[in-house]
Amino acid sequence: MKAFANLLESHLMTFAGRIAEQKHLQAVRDGLILAMPLLIIGSIFLILGNLPIPGYNEWMTGLFGREWSTKLQYPVGATFDIMALIASFGIAYRLAEKYKVDPLAAAAISVASFLLATPYETMFTPPGAKEAIEVGGVIPTALMGSKGLFVAMLLALLSTEIYRMIIQKNIVIKLPDSVPPAVSRSFVALIPAFAVLTVVWLLRIGIENTSFESVHNIVAQLLSGPLNALGGSLFGILIAVLVQQMLWSTGIHGASLVGAVMGPTWLTLLDQNRIAFQAGQEPPNVVTSEFVEILINTGGSGATLALVVLMLFRARSQQAKNLGKLSIGAGIFNINEPVLFGMPIVMNPMMIVPFILAPVAMVLVSYFAMSTGLVAKSVGANLPWTTPILVSGFLMTGGKISGAVLQLVNFFVALAIYYPFFRIWDKQKLKEEEGVMTEHEGASGKTVNL
Repeated sequence: MKAFANLLESHLMTFAGRIAEQKHLQAVRDGLILAMPLLIIGSIFLILGNLPIPGYNEWMTGLFGREWSTKLQYPVGATFDIMALIASFGIAYRLAEKYKVDPLAAAAISVASFLLATPYETMFTPPGAKEAIEVGGVIPTALMGSKGLFVAMLLALLSTEIYRMIIQKNIVIKLPDSVPPAVSRSFVALIPAFAVLTVVWLLRIGIENTSFESVHNIVAQLLSGPLNALGGSLFGILIAVLVQQMLWSTGIHGASLVGAVMGPTWLTLLDQNRIAFQAGQEPPNVVTSEFVEILINTGGSGATLALVVLMLFRARSQQAKNLGKLSIGAGIFNINEPVLFGMPIVMNPMMIVPFILAPVAMVLVSYFAMSTGLVAKSVGANLPWTTPILVSGFLMTGGKISGAVLQLVNFFVALAIYYPFFRIWDKQKLKEEEGVMTEHEGASGKTVNL
């Protein structure tokens, strides 16, 4: 056990720490968070427009003479369909902050470069029409959503790198001090913006003469396709969860680091399910961001809600009982830092074993249940990660009770895995407490029965 702990501390923790400090990964993670509130709002309307209640759709269709089931989808499109656009802004903004250059200018340039790299649609089919009509140029909403997420991410990083290099080399237009600061900053960004847009323009022209035709097609075929296939597979999710748990075991926020790498892939898979669900089709993907957050990380990374419940109802030591009381409130809302650092699980070789095994077992159970059709797949609703167990499973599957049942099964799987390790730890703490009490009574001169 001691050798295992030393290995984690000397090798894995050092390597993971360097990755966690990487500017670009941090920018991607923090930039995507900007879109989360909008996606949650869109998810609420998605659920309200598709409640699985007999006669609900018919009632909504004729309510006050309006088709409310259709109108409830307006906010869904206004949030999910601009996911890439928001990410383009947010990632560039966060990366520019880390380089200590004007983040607002960098974010605006990033959005412009993303739109420049995106081919506009020239044909449009109006609702109910049989033939398409020619239009002057329409921004394709499909590429502003999950389909354009990887392009937005890459161009945000590229444009910000070009922007900050020119700024740091001081190749800018400087105006006199008498000019208002807002005007002065806009002229400072002029040369970097010209350089970024010229590079993206030349890139687009060059790609148009190839078989790919656009940057989006290149990324879809060479990057997002393989990543989605890997991230959506059983092997991919097992590796992601293993890495997440091993990072947490060393005290590094594993969910945050893995989310920075896999987040774009899982969000794309989630949105594919949302599009299929809105079209009345079966959602295609088992693994999405909700698969991880709702089914696996119950109580927080490592499914520690089961461990907290054991502390509350099966603990004999005062330390375990008190920790359970302190942690249950946060655990219900999937916050488990009190357990991770209070027990602790971090750098504790004995508790690291179930901390890794429980989520892996839950991945296997959940993947089998959804892939075989025993449990409904995610309908694409991006729920807050703090949504309590059972409620989140019910909403994740579009109001299907099977989602809540699967969460309950996973909870008992985690409970069974944690139990023997918890008993050993609890006995150790009980002996320590009895030893301290014996020493205290002996020091006070009382008779001690040994």
